[in-house]
Amino acid sequence: MQQGKYEKARVLFEKLSREGPPEILERSRVYIAVCDRNSKSDAREFASPEEHYDYAVSLLNTGSYEEARDQFDSILASSPEADFAHYGMALLSSMTGQAEEALDHLTRAIELNPANRIQARSDPDFVDMADDPRFTELLYPEMG
Repeated sequence: MQQGKYEKARVLFEKLSREGPPEILERSRVYIAVCDRNSKSDAREFASPEEHYDYAVSLLNTGSYEEARDQFDSILASSPEADFAHYGMALLSSMTGQAEEALDHLTRAIELNPANRIQARSDPDFVDMADDPRFTELLYPEMG
């Protein structure tokens, strides 16, 4: 709850209110109410998937990787053909050491918009992928 993850905290407090010792039942109920209130006020509305993407990238840039992943997942759930969201997910996956997922999302981003190949070539966030021959093949197919 202190990290602002009210939905996740709510689930845990609900479990405590059902299964926890009697002395924490009332406190759990109070925390559930706090989680409900904060999660409603934290709900964000975005005018477009691109605006939503900008928010996800801001989370990524501040190191809020789990929250950024949730936002990218949300964009892809509503707009599965959003090349920029696949690109963002590739960045996140690269930065968190998930090479397979990074390659899958980057491949999809390039399929949807070939300009992503050029962008990825100079993107410093892919530095951890530079030694992977699959990454090189994906970005420089003319060399293969």
